[in-house]
Parts: sequence; structure tokens; C-alpha cells
Amino acid sequence: MAPTVTPAAEPTARPGYGQLLRTRGAWTFLVPGFAARQPFAMLTISIVLLVQHTTGSYGAAGAAAAVTGVSMALFAPCSGRLADRHGQRAVLVPGVLVHVASGLVLTVLALADAPLWALFAAAVPTGASVPQIGPMVRARWAVRLKDSPLLPTAAAFESVTDELTFVVGPLLATALCTALHPAAGLVTEAALTLLGGLLFAARKRTQPSVGTGGTGGTGGTGGTGEAGGTGEAGGAGRGGGHARVRHVPALRVPGVRILAVAFLGIGSVFGGMQVALAAFTESIGEPGLNGALYGTFAAGNMLSGVVCGAIAWKTAPRRRLLVGYTALALTASGLWAAQSVPLLAGLGLLVGMCIAPTLITGYTLVESLVPAGARTEAFTWLTGAVALGQAAAVTVAGQLEDKAWAGAGFLVPMGGTVLALVTLLALRSWLSVPPHGRTVARGVGHREPAAVD
Repeated sequence: MAPTVTPAAEPTARPGYGQLLRTRGAWTFLVPGFAARQPFAMLTISIVLLVQHTTGSYGAAGAAAAVTGVSMALFAPCSGRLADRHGQRAVLVPGVLVHVASGLVLTVLALADAPLWALFAAAVPTGASVPQIGPMVRARWAVRLKDSPLLPTAAAFESVTDELTFVVGPLLATALCTALHPAAGLVTEAALTLLGGLLFAARKRTQPSVGTGGTGGTGGTGGTGEAGGTGEAGGAGRGGGHARVRHVPALRVPGVRILAVAFLGIGSVFGGMQVALAAFTESIGEPGLNGALYGTFAAGNMLSGVVCGAIAWKTAPRRRLLVGYTALALTASGLWAAQSVPLLAGLGLLVGMCIAPTLITGYTLVESLVPAGARTEAFTWLTGAVALGQAAAVTVAGQLEDKAWAGAGFLVPMGGTVLALVTLLALRSWLSVPPHGRTVARGVGHREPAAVD
């Protein structure tokens, strides 16, 4: 049975967070979802701090964290696809258990001075099983707010929530690893994943329904999805008489591919700053400042997300994305030259303020570009792209910190964002939203248009 869609409140010029949070049933998945997504912000930095402590090498620490990130990036879309087809709970529960077990194994191996290949072997399942809570929460919002003007506000709210975790997570992980024990960050991450993940999975009533073809999402088991397509693989169900169409992988949509490149660049900022800030603060004899500096960066991200979500935008999302990404590339390009704590904090704040609007706009575009039945998968491609960019960044930044100067890892955010910006500008036509109610999307492999009402 499809979840009940809460009728949207009377549209206003500027739907706000208060109106969003009054959506019936929202708090039942928001609270456990926040607890369950917190570990995501702790994982990479916890691995970096633990492995650097046991090996003395930022290169080894970055490589171990990178294996985790690459595994997550590769398996996250599979997790999203399975959640669309079989339901979130069916994917989440076993994933949580595997993640906790493999994370604890990685911790034990690192403390036992195991060889690097053994750490890699444990890092693979640790990353592959990271619960995709953020995309799952976004998919639940899409169900609750179908055709509502609150959808952009929900996208902004989710970005703010993500950034809040990136304020709290690195601070918590750094404090635990430096004040208690180098392994305390990973142990806490595993405990929060277990508690939050199982509580979130227990909220069955708010998860997207599974259609006859195995899809969930906004389209439910029948009816038409947004962006001009029928509910995938099950669109002919109870919605009444539409032709059945096969499942379209989200990555076949050109706009998703270009957004994935943009999110790779954002991941390079996260990963590069985590390693470079840790090395820089250690080089000046103040390792405790690492969490505070990264928290300042994430706080800028969160604050700009709050403001971005409160604005009734009249500018097209594609233009906002290009402008925001240009600002991100420019500010990230100055990080390597900031060699004092106040300057680094101020510039990090500006970099953070440029990220949230870009993320929010990207997720908003996905809701228009991708058929409803593939939306969770599309969200996980973007989340996975951030993780992959972060993984590559921690690897390269770790090598730069070992072989160059303290803070050389700041070159990575510059390189990642500039390359992504060039790609965005060259292929910006891919981000055009297809006309509503005509065809599914160009470039998704249909020989003929899939007609809808």
C-alpha cells in the first residue's frame, strides 16, 4: 500500500522550515535519520587519525581512508537501486550490521600494527556497507511532499542537516581520538551507526513503497513520476493504465553524470581539507585545532544552507549551480596560500559557505531530471561521487603532506574544484530539465518516447 501523501499547505511565496517540519510523520524519520547519518562525517577523519597514529604516515592513513571511500562510492548506487526495488529496511538492516562488524575489525587490525594490505581488506566492506541514510531521507521527503512547493525547502533542509553532521562529526571524532584514545572515533562511529541505523529502519510507515516492478520513490506503485516519465517498471500498476516501461538506471540520465562530476569536486574539498588541516595543525604543535578549523569550514556550509533554503529563488537552478561552483573554485584556490590559523579559518569559512548552495541546487535538479522510481539511486550516485572525490583527495593530499610541505594538501581542493568547474561549463546543456509530461529523458536508452498523460 502506497504511503499516505500529506496534502501540502496552501502555497506561499516562501515556504519555510517551520511549515516543512509540520509535515505529518516527518519527525518519525528525521530524528533517527540524524543519528544514523552522523557516523558518515566521522568515518574518514577517524580512520586518518587512527592509522596515522599507528603508522606515522599520512600517506598510509590517506590510502586506508581512500579505500573506504572508493568502496562506498562503488556500492552506494547499488544500495540505492536495491532500496528502490526492495524497500529501504531490507537493505539497511544487513548493511548496518556488516558496517559495524567490519569497522571494528579495521580498528583491531590498526591497533595490532597489521600490514597495510590487511587494513585495506577490512576497509573495503567498511566502506561498501556505509548506510545511505541521506539519500533515503531525501526519498522519504519526496514521497511526503509530492507536487508540493516545499520540495526545494526539504532539499535545503537536508543539506543543512548534512552540514550540521559535518560540524559535529569531525569535532567529535577529533576530540575522542586526541583526548581519549586514537581508536575512540571509529568505535563511536560504529556504535552510532548501529543505534541510529536500526531505529531509522524501524520507521517502516514513512519509507517509499515498493511497486510491482520493485521500485519505490515518489511515483509509488502507479501514476506518473515527475520530469515527464511514468513510474518505472511498475507505472502501469494501480495508477491506472499507463504502459509499462523498463527500469532506467539513474546514471543513464546525462544530467546525473554531470552532477556526479560536480560532486566529485566537492568531495575533493572535504577530503583535502581533512588531511591538510590535520597535518597543518600538527606542524604548528596544535593538533587540537584540527577539529575547530574543520568545524569552522563546516559551519559556513551549514549557515549558507540555512539561508539558501529560506530564499524563494527566481533564478534557474542551472544558473545558480554554475555561479555557486565558480565561487567555490575561486575560494578553494586560495587555501594553499593561507599559512596562519586566522586566515585559514576565515578562508575555510568562505569555502564552506559556497558548498551548501551548490549541493542544494544539485539535489533540486535531480528531482526534475530523474524519473521518480530511480530517485534514491540517483541520490546515492551523488553521495557516492562525494565519497569518491573525498577518497581520491585524502590519498593525494596524504602523499603531498608526506613529500612536500605541511599544508600542501590544500592544493587538492583547488585542483578538484577547478577541473569540475571546467567540465560543468563545457557540458552545462546536460543540466536542462526536460519538458514536463513529454518524454522520460534524452539519452536514457529508449528507442521511442514513453508517452504519459
